Amino acid sequence: MANYKLVATAAMGLESIVAQEVKALGYETTVDNGKVYFEGDETAIARTNLWLRVADRVKIVVGQFPAKSFEQLFESVKALPWEKYLPVDAAFPVSGKSVKSKLFSVPDCQAITKKAIVERMKQHYKRLGFLDESGATYKIEVSILKDVATLTIDTSGAGLHKRGYRQAQGEAPLKETLAAALVQISKWNPNRPFVDPFCGSGTITLEAAMLGQNIAPGYNREFISEDWPWMKAKIWDAVRDEADSLANYDQPLEIIGSDIDHRMVSIAQENAIEAGFGDIITFKQMQARDFTTQLTDGVMVGNPPYGERIGDVEVVEQVIRDLGKVMKNYPTWSVYMLSSMKNFEELYGRQTTKKRKLFNGFIETNYYQYWGQKSKRD
Repeated sequence: MANYKLVATAAMGLESIVAQEVKALGYETTVDNGKVYFEGDETAIARTNLWLRVADRVKIVVGQFPAKSFEQLFESVKALPWEKYLPVDAAFPVSGKSVKSKLFSVPDCQAITKKAIVERMKQHYKRLGFLDESGATYKIEVSILKDVATLTIDTSGAGLHKRGYRQAQGEAPLKETLAAALVQISKWNPNRPFVDPFCGSGTITLEAAMLGQNIAPGYNREFISEDWPWMKAKIWDAVRDEADSLANYDQPLEIIGSDIDHRMVSIAQENAIEAGFGDIITFKQMQARDFTTQLTDGVMVGNPPYGERIGDVEVVEQVIRDLGKVMKNYPTWSVYMLSSMKNFEELYGRQTTKKRKLFNGFIETNYYQYWGQKSKRD
């Protein structure tokens, strides 16, 4: 098998979690803004696509070089060993982006990159005319940051947040990758009860269930690199067999999701059934202020409404106040809330144990963390 330089892309603020996930799979990492670099073979490509819960995509890094002129970009792209990745009939659309660079015209950068790869391919495969591009697709990106170009090939296809279980969603669904990060940051384990009092379409509870039973998040979906001739079917079969053997489908879980909107509760139940957790996660229609439990040492993770619309802020503030009052009754419970409300701690009635800046899409938020007291056990 060949060895590749790979990069797992991540939302801002989640790089360290993705790095932990990559390391847990046995690969050494280097972390940069929004990127976790590592090296591995074809099996590593399949395993990271299947197992990474928080990464956005896994890409092959074909090359990186200075690019201050179009000529320099063309010659440097052409010098890369594209034939190592692309067969003669490869379809290779090129996308691009440019930030703080002399080559700021993205369409021109894309066109020049495409032309350079075509020239390299024609020379290598000894073709005089056009390449027909009738085979498997290899999505190439030219990304230029501060006059340094990075050329990558996407191995994932649809973003890794597309788990395959979401049948329906609400107005502002939480991305599955962010939901998985929220659960991981909480340090929840399957021996503790788990509650999301603002469950919406159920994403946080579903990610908790997958984590709790050690189910690979990409187990029930396909990846663009499965169509590549050199990513053999036996590689994917072996990686999926490994994932199946590591899953603990019999692990009992106490997971509850609730929401004030009965329509969202129905959607969450549909999604849970699709994911295979219909009998494992309990959903109910309920306001967060009505939360009660006899259980101790639980973990509550939620994404309360943000009050983005005019007139909603007062409602959201009251929801947070009510939650703070309720959770005073459950000192052994740990509470983790993602919110854009700058006055969250004041509303909740307590200073956080810890908080972490995260982005929910383009919305700047904080993840407010309240660690529970350890219960006294005999």
